Amino acid sequence: MKRMLINASQPEEVRVALVDGQRLYDLDIESTSHKQKKSNIYKARIARIEPSLEAAFLDYGVERHGFLPFKEVSRKLFKTNQQNDKDSPRLSIKDVLEEGQELIVQVEKEERGNKGAALTTYISLAGRYLVAMPNNPRVGGVSRQIEGDERIEARDIMNELKIPANMGLILRTAGVGKSREEIQWDLDYLTQLWEAIKEASKKQNPPFLIYQESDVIIRAIRDYLRSDVEEIWIDDPEVHKRCHEFMSQVMPHNLNKLQLYKENDPLFTRYQIENQIESAFSREVHLPSGGALIIDHTEALISIDINSAKSTRGSDIEDTALNTNLEAAEEISRQMRLRDIGGLIVIDFIDMLNLSNKRKVENAIRENLHADRARVQLGKISRFGLFEMSRQRLRPSLDDSNHSTCPRCDGQGTIRNVKSLSLSILRIIEEEAMKDMTKKLIIHTPVDTTAFLLNEKRSIISEIQKRLEVEIIIVPDSKLVTPQYSIERFKESDLKSSNSNKASYQLKREAEDHVNNFQFNKNSSIEKPVVSQIIPARKAPKPKNKSGIFKAIISFFQSLFESNQKSPRRHRPNRYRGKNYNKNYKAKNSYNKNKSKRNNRNNSYNKKNKNYSKNNTPNKRHPTDKNNQSSTEVEVKSDQNKSSAEAERNNIKNKQEQMDTNNIN
Repeated sequence: MKRMLINASQPEEVRVALVDGQRLYDLDIESTSHKQKKSNIYKARIARIEPSLEAAFLDYGVERHGFLPFKEVSRKLFKTNQQNDKDSPRLSIKDVLEEGQELIVQVEKEERGNKGAALTTYISLAGRYLVAMPNNPRVGGVSRQIEGDERIEARDIMNELKIPANMGLILRTAGVGKSREEIQWDLDYLTQLWEAIKEASKKQNPPFLIYQESDVIIRAIRDYLRSDVEEIWIDDPEVHKRCHEFMSQVMPHNLNKLQLYKENDPLFTRYQIENQIESAFSREVHLPSGGALIIDHTEALISIDINSAKSTRGSDIEDTALNTNLEAAEEISRQMRLRDIGGLIVIDFIDMLNLSNKRKVENAIRENLHADRARVQLGKISRFGLFEMSRQRLRPSLDDSNHSTCPRCDGQGTIRNVKSLSLSILRIIEEEAMKDMTKKLIIHTPVDTTAFLLNEKRSIISEIQKRLEVEIIIVPDSKLVTPQYSIERFKESDLKSSNSNKASYQLKREAEDHVNNFQFNKNSSIEKPVVSQIIPARKAPKPKNKSGIFKAIISFFQSLFESNQKSPRRHRPNRYRGKNYNKNYKAKNSYNKNKSKRNNRNNSYNKKNKNYSKNNTPNKRHPTDKNNQSSTEVEVKSDQNKSSAEAERNNIKNKQEQMDTNNIN
């Protein structure tokens, strides 16, 4: 039984888990301090245009400006003289936009690291069954995940809808099997929401927040609630009341699934998923057979390494590698959903020699990712055992939203040892002392580093002081840890103005820029949208009851009489056998390209051999083909008659020539 569990007992964090029995297969965590900004709609102002990047930077009310590429700018927002000029040469962003121009934009990708948010002017509004794009009428259709007869039925229903002008629609997977009235109701609600957004954008001067995407609870009920989810458990009365109001407006037929959890035991502990959630935060994930996954995040990609470890299942090493890789393929697809891993992903599978085993692992990943909502692109296992894939980033990953950079190693994962750091500081001391006008150096180092410099390297420091005539003071600082240190350089003018009579233990660091004091400097103020949750103009229509004995009888007879039913789509096997296989193969196009040359060569050969005929020999024809046999016999007889006639003519000519010669004589 599939359930949706919502844990809102802690005010700092809300967790939504989707479980099948006691197995966790999807997770979403949102903290109150970090609200999701993806899909929020803002009224922004163009701050700067960069023609070299073909993009503009927009001020939309956040400390860091957003990035708007030229391809994400709607033609309706161009200058009036460029909107309908389709015959003009390639346009530049500087020709169609100007600084200070006001735009309605939507956050497409959130801020990550040093990168600002990616913005777009093609607004998309997500509903229960539809995704509406008000200013993009060319885009529309049915979700890619809908296939077969359901896709044909969905297209027929989409053609019956009353769609407003200049609006595109995409039918979501939740709209499969719904009636036209239900989908039309969702379209009317999205149209009402877009009209409210347009009206609100005219009330204030930019930048400001117009519309905020729903919180994690409403978003999970809207996106993840399917017919196979039978129960929704919530452990907080206020959240339960808010969900009840939302579902009574949008999906009243699912209200019987909503239930309030009142037990003393924690909700997630009751269903034994706390340990599974903790595995999504760890670097190492253990497999049932004894193997392990090592997941590392880098700036360019995410690497996943598979170790067999204690796995000994299988008759030989090839069988053990195959079983471990198949287990890893299933767990990797699950971990990508739990952590919402996005971007480029490289998986290092255990080496397998058999080509069919590699294809089994590839098919296992493809089948396990079939239920993923994110868009996925898959490669193939290379000869080095690496499997490349990319996954769409639906929301900020657990690593981005819940992890902070280590203040000691700056996220590198390792630190320099005491000897290496001390020698590096010693070289920097000599370099700073050799600069002009240097009279004094004050170095603040960790305690263990200070002990190494003042004992093992005391003679070298004394030699630098005498040779360069620079005063060097090394101060131990208990607040510093191994990779951290600071060096202050004083000139002669600085010594006159400052108080240089202090003892060494009284010297304190003035600047602490090198210390990674991880504090959230983000703006903690919560933005309030102008357009809040809109109540639909009319209630949602009741779904048609498609279940019953009549439907079962009809489906039974259809299965009996429909013999021409299409078989499920099968994956085509990979027939690649290496680059050296069948080297002499010639494509059909290249074969036909030299066809005229071959015909000319055959014609010239036939002219030289007049008596040659293709079907002259009995071995060339099929013994059972009587028509061909009779035709060839006729051709042979005609050729014989022709040759005998020519022989008689030659004899007559020879006789006449002899008679002429005799007459002359």
